[in-house]
Amino acid sequence: MARERLYGRQPVREALRAGRRRFFSLTISKNLTKSPEVAEILSLAGKAGVPIDAVPRNRLEALAGSPHHQGVVLETSGYPYVPAGEVIDSASRESLFLVLDHLQDPQNLGTLLRTSEAVGVSGVFVPDRRAASITPAVSKASAGAVEHLKIAMVGNVRRTLDDLKDAGVWIVGLEKVPEAVRYDARTWDLPLAVVVGSEGKGMSRIVRETCDWLVYLPMKGRIDSLNAAVSGSVFLYAVMHEFL
Repeated sequence: MARERLYGRQPVREALRAGRRRFFSLTISKNLTKSPEVAEILSLAGKAGVPIDAVPRNRLEALAGSPHHQGVVLETSGYPYVPAGEVIDSASRESLFLVLDHLQDPQNLGTLLRTSEAVGVSGVFVPDRRAASITPAVSKASAGAVEHLKIAMVGNVRRTLDDLKDAGVWIVGLEKVPEAVRYDARTWDLPLAVVVGSEGKGMSRIVRETCDWLVYLPMKGRIDSLNAAVSGSVFLYAVMHEFL
């Protein structure tokens, strides 16, 4: 079984809260400052029967592979992806999905997943090649939100969109092209899947042509675009505005 090390207080706490992984060990800094967050981590680990060890801070940094561990490292099984069919079969009249077309930056991915969890996204689809996957760095960037999301890894984004359409889900893609309409040009009804393309290239042609609508975010400044994480987050909140 593949193992990985989650680091940072929020990712570690949320993993323990969610209980979706297997836990092998919790390593903490010998000089770890006590706080309600740390107390909860230790309590959850104790209830789950996770062995706890205290080591010098430099040893913890080596375990985490990052200086941003905040004094805690949790060794776990790999991320628990959900089968795509299971996520699609869960589609209902209140579903909002996020589909990522080869997003590659872990920070952008983590930010979008944090927003997705905050607005109650029903499921996320990520490609299994040429794209960022759910790693400890992404978990850290999402503040542990990945632990509470249903994320499916798929081999073909366009086929996934077709399957969502067959399940009665409308598809809207974020892309600033001539045929796109303003993101607030209409009220977005659920069920809906929001597609966000890769940094720089955006969506692939075949994915763009599969969308029912294309939308863009208007801007008044001198910069003519937002990065994928920001634009995706803004639109997810715009969609959910009527339902929050």
